[in-house]
Amino acid sequence: MELTDIQSLAKRLQDNMKKVIKGKDEVLERVILCDLCGGHILLEDIPGTGKTTLAKALARSVSCSFQRVQFTPDLLPSDLTGINFYNQKLGEFVFKPGAVFTQILLGDEINRATPRTQSSLLECMEEHQVSVDGKTYPMTEPFLVIATQNPVEIQGTFPLPEAQLDRFFMKLSMGYPDTENELEMMDGFAKESPLASLEPVTTAEELIEAQRLVRTVFVSDAVKRYLLQIVQQTRTHDKIRLGVSPRGTLAFLHAAQGCAAMHGRTYVIPEDVQQVAAPVLAHRMICKGHSMAQSSGPAAEYLRQILVQVPVPTEQPLA
Repeated sequence: MELTDIQSLAKRLQDNMKKVIKGKDEVLERVILCDLCGGHILLEDIPGTGKTTLAKALARSVSCSFQRVQFTPDLLPSDLTGINFYNQKLGEFVFKPGAVFTQILLGDEINRATPRTQSSLLECMEEHQVSVDGKTYPMTEPFLVIATQNPVEIQGTFPLPEAQLDRFFMKLSMGYPDTENELEMMDGFAKESPLASLEPVTTAEELIEAQRLVRTVFVSDAVKRYLLQIVQQTRTHDKIRLGVSPRGTLAFLHAAQGCAAMHGRTYVIPEDVQQVAAPVLAHRMICKGHSMAQSSGPAAEYLRQILVQVPVPTEQPLA
């Protein structure tokens, strides 16, 4: 695979997922971008907008192992990470892997689990490994967590802490479809779900190679400084209490590289940086006078202001 092949790979994935998800091209592009960058996805929206369907469509489009976990208050950390149990037949303790030992993990309604259970995902999301009883077990690559949450029914939920939110590459929202696309959806789902017949269009090996190539996309010093100026503005803005972390800076950089690759380029331009700013950075910021759960809306507006204020580099990248 060459770097220029990533554009056709992304198009195959998007065309396949569009058989199920109608009228959400921008959301699909961002989900595929996360996949190509090896980043985890948080889907937040009201019930019934297709969050779980979107996650399943991505999982079916990539020939990878898949697990779905319904997060509830009684879900235990060991249900996710695994547990050592005593095997009487063997006369020894044996490790039983948990749900995270898969390549694509769908965590449905993640904010309904307790903080203790939520925190069991921190290690595997960041380091792609799990430690149980002093022993470390590596995850199978590629490893991707797609989590959903409902911002409306907040009774009995546990908001994700900053450390957990910061590990999500992007936070996305589905929104309602327009009239024509909802009619098309009704026709498509009238007899049976098209999800059931969705076939993979790429392999795990091809995806891993694409993820490696994305990191080789050239980023000039001028574009790096532009990207960093945007991040630093979030840390000094008078309306923002908590700005973007260094982890967020790296995610911002990789997202811009992935955006360039998806557009068939071997180098990043300022427009790539601008396109990925809101979905990568907004959920990592806490605005003054707002809680974490309320910050995404104002944060996106402040980011738009910052993008207007920060000078855009005009020199051409020498890729």
